[in-house]
Amino acid sequence: MIPSFSLGKGEESGLKDSYELVIIGAGPAGLSAGIYAIRAGLDAVIIDKALPGGLVAEDPIIENYLGFESIEGEKLAKYFRDHASKYLKIFSNIEVTEIKKLKDEFIISLSSGKTIKSRSVIFSTGTTHKKLNVKGEEEYLGKGVSYCVTCDAYFFKGKRVAVIGGGNSGAVASLYLKSVGVTPIIVEFMPRYMCEKAYQDQIKKNGIEYIMNAQVMEIGGDGGKVKFLRYRDRSTGEEKLLDVDGVFIYVGLIPQTQSLKGLGVNMDQRGYIITDKKCRTNISNFYAAGDVTGDSGQIIISAGQGAVAALSAYEDLRLK
Repeated sequence: MIPSFSLGKGEESGLKDSYELVIIGAGPAGLSAGIYAIRAGLDAVIIDKALPGGLVAEDPIIENYLGFESIEGEKLAKYFRDHASKYLKIFSNIEVTEIKKLKDEFIISLSSGKTIKSRSVIFSTGTTHKKLNVKGEEEYLGKGVSYCVTCDAYFFKGKRVAVIGGGNSGAVASLYLKSVGVTPIIVEFMPRYMCEKAYQDQIKKNGIEYIMNAQVMEIGGDGGKVKFLRYRDRSTGEEKLLDVDGVFIYVGLIPQTQSLKGLGVNMDQRGYIITDKKCRTNISNFYAAGDVTGDSGQIIISAGQGAVAALSAYEDLRLK
């Protein structure tokens, strides 16, 4: 077994110049891929621009991962990285800026200027939070606007906040806020509930207000802190104000594929990577797994895809 991971900012000590397999992204897919790759005998490494665990760590409570009736996302993410780090090195805070392929080898450029070579790549960078792109969103980021309840809920105890987006993520965020003494108000664009029935029942049980058919127009404040949310009732056209102290935004995710420009990987209209059932892309020995492929966004599926991608890499590198 190999020791743990590097948490230093841009720390590259121990990062070799070449590997059989480089896994980019240390969420459930990447960490799972790492375990399977090492167990298959591949010389592999994981690189991520953030800490291992991905967006899992931001989930307040997870209740649909096999083996855990209910577990905090941060705790599950720690289990993932502790398990994977027993097998291989995980380098954090190192950003991949570009990937090129020269003949049968990938050249991976890092933000530090260093390049590493690899015979194969598993791309599992996941997604990032989609922005509303409304007035005040950027101005009040960190001053009441947030994309992470587990990071910032503490600052709003005893206060009212708006949660933009009434899907599963917004519902879970709202229930968490309620549990820690914050009063959440869900603001949903569609004219109906967008979360699972189980979450709908919990929202109603906890008395959480759920405003439907509402288009957010502006996040406003006094220049220092958020004070209100302005939205348009889509059924009447009337504009309304909500007095709130904060805004948590959960309106979807976008794939992190910036480093793939020029590589020629096929993507769908939304920018998600297209793969076959074995996680292979149109580029030989380049695989994709997890949320970056646009599948259901479920942790268990991402972990499974990571395993599939690693086994495909082993098959292509060693058995052909």
